[in-house]
Amino acid sequence: MTRFGYTLMTEQAGPRDLVRHAAAAEAAGFDFEVSSDHFSPWLTAQGHAPNAWVTLGAVSQVTEAVELMTYVTCPTMRYHPTVVAQQAATLGLLSDNRFTLGLGAGENLNEHVVGRGWPPANERHEMLTEAVDIISALFSGEYVNTVGRHFRVDSAKLWDLPEHRVPLAVAVSGQQSVSRFAPMADHLIAVEPDAELCSMWDAASGRPAAEVRKIGQIPICWDPDRDAAVARAHEQFRWFAGGWKVNAELPGPAGFAGATQFVRESDVAESIPCGPDVEPIVKAVSAFWEAGFTDVALVQIGGEHQDGFFPFAEAELLPALREASA
Repeated sequence: MTRFGYTLMTEQAGPRDLVRHAAAAEAAGFDFEVSSDHFSPWLTAQGHAPNAWVTLGAVSQVTEAVELMTYVTCPTMRYHPTVVAQQAATLGLLSDNRFTLGLGAGENLNEHVVGRGWPPANERHEMLTEAVDIISALFSGEYVNTVGRHFRVDSAKLWDLPEHRVPLAVAVSGQQSVSRFAPMADHLIAVEPDAELCSMWDAASGRPAAEVRKIGQIPICWDPDRDAAVARAHEQFRWFAGGWKVNAELPGPAGFAGATQFVRESDVAESIPCGPDVEPIVKAVSAFWEAGFTDVALVQIGGEHQDGFFPFAEAELLPALREASA
């Protein structure tokens, strides 16, 4: 049976609200929770970007059983991979082994802030490969010394490690990234319901398919008023229409606003289920489990529109998703 998660969208809510939402999502019955890790919102209308790691530390203390995950952290520019490894190990301890480290090659939106420019995709994948190697080595608890093309590590060791090694999941989008990261990571992350990605990962990973999580994500905009939901999705999530090859390259909210100025409300409504009904959401999410995904995290669009969503999710949406996916 597919597992269903809740997204702590740091771009659309402040840290206090995110912590409160995390507790409410667990109470509503979500199986896991993922957090974005941004320095900037996609669009000014979203209005937030608190530190994901500090927030997840607090979340670990107000939840009891729900699994936690970064979705995703870029361990190459804003953060050195040694720092990411330390943060992940600490969160693994604070959460009693409930944390999975989700990694990706990043977006210009978040990484340019450290003033190192924005490298091309192939170089970003090289950097991520080195970073994953360093993080994996540090999770062993031994001293790590390495000199690579992109990173140098000098006598680094993690002194506080959780009882169970923190699982690694990596975001991929095609054959090149799957071939590179499937042998290195435990689980797959992707935002498109692509069955070929899942089969390529299984072939390349060397692990039994039953042991590999394939974790997707989908935005929805629940609201009792469908027109209000469509308007909100357009205001805050029209950037999603660009696709990740575009979204990884633009440097800031002004760029995303310009790039999406001609996206219409009807365009957004065609790609994001909006309104009060369960059926359109189930239909959209079903594409993931039909493609072979084991986990799907939902994004409820609109930071101030979470409280009404949780009773709906508990009473109607999650039961419907579980019944359909079974």
